[in-house]
Amino acid sequence: MLTKYGTDNIIVMLLVGAILVALPYFITNRIVGAISIALGVLLIVFTFVFFRDPDRIIPDIAKEDQSVLLSPADGKVVEIVNEIENEYIKDSVTRVSIFLSPLNVHVNRSPASGVVKFLKYKKGEFLPAYVPKSSELNEQSKIGVENEYGKVFFKQITGMVARRIVYDIKEGDTLNSGDKFGMMKFSSRMDVSFSPNTKLDIKVGDKVVGGETVIGKLVK
Repeated sequence: MLTKYGTDNIIVMLLVGAILVALPYFITNRIVGAISIALGVLLIVFTFVFFRDPDRIIPDIAKEDQSVLLSPADGKVVEIVNEIENEYIKDSVTRVSIFLSPLNVHVNRSPASGVVKFLKYKKGEFLPAYVPKSSELNEQSKIGVENEYGKVFFKQITGMVARRIVYDIKEGDTLNSGDKFGMMKFSSRMDVSFSPNTKLDIKVGDKVVGGETVIGKLVK
């Protein structure tokens, strides 16, 4: 299944791919024709890989317990740091940063159940998403959710290749853990911040799956 968040890109990319595959029927140079077909097939395959939206099995514990935090994205945990978050939580937090390669699923899911209390889009730079400073400087969406166990703050962050962020939520919406809410187009990064008292179940270097991997449990 392909994601609805990429419909515009999917149409364009598949159309371009089809044109490249068909181009050799209108030219006589066999080498150019072979290259055109190869590029067209690669573009079509990449489109289906990048914009895939596989079903995910949300853990029962996350459905039953609002203290459970799920990974909001597929990828690799590249940072776990303690810092001060000044926009939404406005206190000391633990931040988990997840790097997504172009081959990861890029559909994003809510890490927690709760009400969207904060939503802001920030224009910025396009540093490589694995660079720590990208968390502060790159273009990003900022989303804050609150439930009975506290506040959770998460960001969709563009990378050097990723230039577009998509989300379909607004302040006041209610999210359940694992709900799809948007995507980042091409390689990118997601940060999740929460109380430093949270019991973590992941470490730097771990591979995580959006909507399935439990990253921790909030403590009141």
